[in-house]
Amino acid sequence: MSKKKKDALAWGIILIVIGFFFLMANINVDIWDILARLWPVILIIWGGWKLYFGLTERKEETSKK
Repeated sequence: MSKKKKDALAWGIILIVIGFFFLMANINVDIWDILARLWPVILIIWGGWKLYFGLTERKEETSKK
């Protein structure tokens, strides 16, 4: 995946998350209380995402050689 596509994907995810926070605030859901309880899950998902894409890139580099 090229750098440009990764940047577009990252910005897309960031905008979705920000929009989700504003949506939850508008429908009176206390998102910060939920986030305060579930922040370790966010770290686990982020770590899994980084691990998956790191292994995928390593496999691609190995297959190119």
